[in-house]
Formats: sequence, C-alpha cells, structure tokens
Amino acid sequence: MQAFRVLRRPPRTSTLAVALCAALAFTNAHAQQPTAAPDRQQAAAAAVLPGDDFYAFANGQWLAATEIPADRSSWGAGNALVEETNQRILQLIEAAGRQPGASDAKRVATYYSALMDEAGIEARGTAPLKPVLDKIAAIRDKAGLTRALGASLRADVDPLNATDFNTENLFGVWIAQGFTDPDNYVPYLLQGGLGMPDRAFYLEENERMSRLRTAYQAHIAAMLKLAGFSEPEERAARVFELERKLAQAHGAREESSDMQKANNQWDAREFAARAPGLDWKAFFASAGLGKQKKFIVYHPRAIIGAAALVAEMPVQTWKDWLAFHTVNQYGGTLPKAFVDQRFEFYGRTLSGTPELSARWKRSLVWLNEAMPEAVGKMYVDKYFPPAAKVKVEQMVTNIVDAFHARIDRLDWMAPTTKREAHAKLKALYVGVGYPEKWTSYDGLEVKPDDAFGNAYRADQFRYRLKLARLGTKVDPKEWSMPPQLVNAVNMPMQNALNFPAAILQPPFFDPNGSDAVNYGAIGSVIGHEISHSFDNIGAEFDSKGRLRDWWTKADSEHFAKATQSLVAQYSAYEAFPDLKLNGQLTLAENLADLAGLAAALDAYHASQGAKAGLETDRQFFMGYAQAWRTKPREAALRNQVTTDEHAPAQWRTYTVRNIDDWYKAFDVQPGQKLYLPPEARVRVW
Repeated sequence: MQAFRVLRRPPRTSTLAVALCAALAFTNAHAQQPTAAPDRQQAAAAAVLPGDDFYAFANGQWLAATEIPADRSSWGAGNALVEETNQRILQLIEAAGRQPGASDAKRVATYYSALMDEAGIEARGTAPLKPVLDKIAAIRDKAGLTRALGASLRADVDPLNATDFNTENLFGVWIAQGFTDPDNYVPYLLQGGLGMPDRAFYLEENERMSRLRTAYQAHIAAMLKLAGFSEPEERAARVFELERKLAQAHGAREESSDMQKANNQWDAREFAARAPGLDWKAFFASAGLGKQKKFIVYHPRAIIGAAALVAEMPVQTWKDWLAFHTVNQYGGTLPKAFVDQRFEFYGRTLSGTPELSARWKRSLVWLNEAMPEAVGKMYVDKYFPPAAKVKVEQMVTNIVDAFHARIDRLDWMAPTTKREAHAKLKALYVGVGYPEKWTSYDGLEVKPDDAFGNAYRADQFRYRLKLARLGTKVDPKEWSMPPQLVNAVNMPMQNALNFPAAILQPPFFDPNGSDAVNYGAIGSVIGHEISHSFDNIGAEFDSKGRLRDWWTKADSEHFAKATQSLVAQYSAYEAFPDLKLNGQLTLAENLADLAGLAAALDAYHASQGAKAGLETDRQFFMGYAQAWRTKPREAALRNQVTTDEHAPAQWRTYTVRNIDDWYKAFDVQPGQKLYLPPEARVRVW
C-alpha cells in the first residue's frame, strides 16, 4: 500500500526506488485495450489524443526527451525528486561531520564517511568478514546450525506494505499489533531465504527465467570465490538447489494478500509438531524470542517447508547458504570486486541497468536503512516548513470529508456497513511530514574505519529495537517510513497513514502552486492511501485495526464482483506481446488508484466551489498523469509486471477512463481507445 516502494538496500535495489500505490476499478473486458509499453510510445506522443492514450498525451514530450541515467533501471518524476532530496541530505551530512560529540547527527556523518572511505575498505579486504564467516565455519551439527539460523533472524519485512515479500534470512519477522489484538505487539513469521526476488524466478519455465537462474548460480559462485572459499562452483550448486526447494514451499504473491490465510496463530509449543525438522525452542532462544508464547505464522507452508529442509539438507549446504547470504547482503560495504559482482547480477543482468551508481548514492541507501530517523530529523529541521504541513493537513481533511460523502451516496452499501466505514475514517490517524516521536540511536556503535561492522551492527540494533516492542502496548501513532523517503503508506491494522516530508515537494506538492495540480498529484496520493482502508485488504480490518468481517453478505458480494471486473481490466493490458499484467496481483493498488483519484477530485471541487470548471479539471488530471511519468528499461518493466503489486505507471494513469469528469474535460468520444461506455466504468466508492 505504499505509494512508493519502501527503501531497500542492495542487492535487489541499489538506489531509493520509486513506484506509486493503487485501489478500485472495473471495465468492459471487450473494450479496446492500449498495449504499447512506454518506450514504444514516443514517436506518436506529440499527436496522440487524450482519449487514445492519456499517459502519452500528458507525458509524450518528456518520454521523447528523457534518457534513463546509466545507473538506473528506470527514471521518473519520483526518481528526480529522490535525487534532489539526496543532494540536500549530502549537505546536511557535511555539516554534521563538523559537529563535536556523539549525537545522532554525528553518528550519521561517521557512518557515511566510513562507507565513502574506498581506499580504507580496499586495504582491509575481506578481514571485516572473517569473524562472521568463522562463526559459520565453526558450525559442526544441526544444533549449531539452529543457533546460527536463529541469530541471523531480522525484523525487516512488512507483508501488508511490501513490494518484496522475500528476505534473504531464513524467515522474515514482522513485529506489529495482532490481527485480532490491536493493543499488543505480536511477532509474525514470514517466508524467506531466497537471493532472487520471488519464487517465480526459481520455478517458472521460460527462456528468461532459465537464463537468470544460470546467471544467479554463477553469481553465488563468484561471491564465494571472492570471499576465499574453495570449490565455489560446487558450493553454489548446493546453495541454489536449497533455495529452489525453499521456493517450492513459498506462497505466491497473491496469497500474501489473503489476510484470512495469513492469520495463523501458533503457540510456541506447537511449532515442533506443526513444523517438524527444526529445534524451535533453540531457534527462538537464539533469535531473542525465547520468552514469546504466541506467534502469527503468515506463510505456514513456507515455514513448514523450511523447517523440513533444515532436517533434510546437509549441514554443509546450510553453512554455504549462510556464508553466501552474509557476503551477498553486506557486499556493498566490502572491496570493489564484491560491489562490481553484485551489480553485475542484480543491476545489469536482473534489472538491465548499464552502470553502477555513484558511490555516494549507494552509501546513502545504506545510511538511510541504518539510521533512517536520524537522517530524517536532520532533513525535516532544514527543509520542511510548518506552512507546508498545515496546507497538506487541510487537503487531508478535505479528502477525508469527500470519502465520507461518497460513502453516504453509495446505493449498494448497507447502513451497518456504512457506520463502520465512517468510524474508520473518523479514527484514522494521518501523519504528515514526520513522526511525533523520534527514534534515538544511542547505543549503536559507529566506527570511522569499519563500514562492514557498522552495517552489521546497525542491522542488529534495528532488530533489538523491534523486539523491544514485544510486551508493550501498541503506539497508534508509530511511523513506518522516515521523512526523507519519497513515498506514502497506509497501515490498515494501525488504521493510519504516513506522508513523509520528502514526497511533499514538486511535482507532487507545491505550497505556492495550483490547487488543481496539487489535488491531482499529491491529492490523488492522499486519496489513494485513504482508500486502502477500504480495498480488498483494508476492508478486512475494522476501525480499531482488528481483522473482522464488518460487511454484510450482500455488500461483500457486490464488492467482490466489482473487484473481479477490475482484475479483468488490468489482466487484459499487455506490457509486451508475451507478457500481460496480473490483475489479481495488482488489485489492491488498482482499487486505491481509482477511489483515491475520484475522492481527490471531489475534494478539489468542494474546495473551489464555482471556481472549478473544465479548464481546472484538465489541470487536475494532467497533474495526476504527469506525477506518474516513468521510463523503464525492458528488464525492469518485466520484473515489475512479474513481482510488483503496483501496475506500471502507464497503466495506472489509465485509471482516468473510469472517471466521468475526465471524459468531459478532454472530450473523449466513442471509438477512442480508452473510451468506456458509462455502464462499463467502475463505480464502487
């Protein structure tokens, strides 16, 4: 549900990634479907009619004139904003480096400078790795392996907001309120263990996936060889086969959106019987979860499969797997040969990116993950004026009011369902700009000459912070994103939204700009995130964030029918002749796009009164479409279609074809490719 992808460090991304979120829409499956990918639209962009391709109409000149930077797999409005934000952060780091003492700002500067010390990193070689790899080498039996697997656990995956459901650790851990217990934090166990983005990369039988599997196995061997391991090819073959078996047990991405299937509450004593093969008591003790009595097993089939593989596969295979993933995860802090090899696979081969990004950009990614709120506080203090916060908060109020009005007008929703929908909106917490409480990084040891150690300790520090929540009451105003991230998020269990400061800049928001454009750009993002409270996932949670069915049977049936129509609409779109979009995978995001855009338009009209008209509506829709402008490389677009819950930017822009006012604003007529007759347009919220 994030409007932009959550920041992840390499290997799967090497820079801050961007990709807006979505919600409800359906269409006539037999209508004409635009099919050309963005890079195939440039020649006709100047002459295209808005009713034939609104994305090309709004962005054609930009698409024709824009070259994707060599260190990027795609480029768009959000990427440009990330670049500007990063330049500002660099200036803040330089100033912080001159500060005395051991403040968080000083830690930020020290952490960054250690990553930038390329000469020092080269001189130290693989020595920083040695203590960690020595511990892995010392494993002699399954008991030692179990302790090592538990100690490697990290809390870094949020399944309700993740583009990437996989973690390179054996399992992912998510610490959040319980599905049915909104007052207390609970640990969720999720599938993990893969070095490629998704199970599909291991299991799908086609030429591209086969080629990527071969390249990935070669990458495993190359990283192990660089780390000094003998027989790297043999070890790589074992590691890959283990991951292939893990992938076979993984749930598909669509399954991760089914909250009823995810709500599996296991007592700690049940694990031995329900997922045999792993000494769970020893595992949890090593993971710092030894006193935890209750867990929610989000992906039970994957957890059962992984536990069985601990028993089935030789200890040496698991040692090779642990060693590879340690090197792979932290290779960006090691000498250039490691960095280049990781880029060769994850950047060039997997994503089609020609060049490695500059060292300072990669260093900022690591820094933002290690101490996100320390960097964020520095950014907000300098670059987020109070007046901008006030204006956005007023927009939020107006759009929430528009949702209330839309709910009142629904002719298909029962009064009891409407009451709970209104209650959700009234209880919604909307954080604008920055959190009300800042995380302190006191206790995180940061050394000026230890880039690897700093990153390793930062991961452990973050894990301890997450575990410390257990046994405490849920903070309903807790943030899940740092202020310097160009992104936005809905947290349905928390019934809360976050709009970080960095997205509240042009082209998404200009405090001195046109209201029409602001409502079309950031207003649609705000509406998008609000509407996630009522999409196919958010609608399963009530006003207190409990997983509870608060819909009547008739309401649920109507909603399901509408969503399946939307699935059909998006499944008909072709990114390439051999690859269509997955309407089920992108359902929640497509739902949010339509409902959010419609509510933002309502709020804009209400705020303007008689001043609104066709001309300002055109500005509104152009603001929406131009905020989406993105130009991907083919490999990146294919990866997105295969694995991402967000439809690519072009097809998200086509949401407008379900909005009546868009037809009036641009005189869209029957026979044009995006035209839908009124009865075929999505009308849910």
